[in-house]
Amino acid sequence: MLPDYTEPLNRARAVAATSSFRCDGRQHCSQMTSREEAEFFIRNCPDTKMDGDRDGIPCENDTRW
Repeated sequence: MLPDYTEPLNRARAVAATSSFRCDGRQHCSQMTSREEAEFFIRNCPDTKMDGDRDGIPCENDTRW
């Protein structure tokens, strides 16, 4: 039996709906304007490439933030 992901998905959708950020196809740290934006993208947008070690922290080597 698979776990029920309904509640976490609904919470993520609610955050996405109230956020000033939106998924627009960007995938890389160089395309982000802040750490908060990168965090939104890795949590809510498909196919991002900003968390190479998969620890939930995007753009760890980006010196801009």
